[in-house]
Amino acid sequence: MALAGLQLLALVLGLCGVSGVLVATVLPNWKVNVDVGSNIITAVAQVQGLWMDCVWDSTGMFSCTLKYSLLALPTHVQVARAAMVLACVLSALGICIATMGMKCIRLGWDKDTKTQASFGGGVCLMSAGISGLIPTVWYTKESIANFQDLTIPESNKHEPGGAIYIGFISAMLLFISGMIFCTSCIKKSPEAWFYPPKQKHISTAKLEGNSAYNMKDYV
Repeated sequence: MALAGLQLLALVLGLCGVSGVLVATVLPNWKVNVDVGSNIITAVAQVQGLWMDCVWDSTGMFSCTLKYSLLALPTHVQVARAAMVLACVLSALGICIATMGMKCIRLGWDKDTKTQASFGGGVCLMSAGISGLIPTVWYTKESIANFQDLTIPESNKHEPGGAIYIGFISAMLLFISGMIFCTSCIKKSPEAWFYPPKQKHISTAKLEGNSAYNMKDYV
């Protein structure tokens, strides 16, 4: 019963992680830049994402431009695109496989098959978590390096946006969920790993008595 509850917790964390990774992938605010200028009325906010760049000013005008060219993008943006898409695919696949391996799900499978499914789903979720951590950490590093570069004008400097934080937290949830599913496949009693089952010893006197009894049948 405790194992089923633990797997249910892992499923909830995995679903939250999948939702967060999807949201972080499509959000445009991976980088944020607010240029106030000399007057607050002319303030302009610029955000950059994996798929589009958006701009809006203090008057409420909002416009976005899609990034059509793949080769013209920086390396960290290309890697972030591929890694986040891979994280979305692996997390969705891991949730499906791990759900079929849960103890509380009755699909007619035997115990060993369910254990293998739970372990396979956990591996997919952990891989999705690692795949989601790579672009968020790399994007944050690039944003900080860009912000601290003295040769770049203030109007071109960006800070990490909310999508990075959502992606990082979601990736951690996926990794934790995968670890729970993988560890749920370990034997319930840890003593079984260290203390092998005791073999039953049959006494010699009992064996001799049985042999004598069997010999009487042939007399």
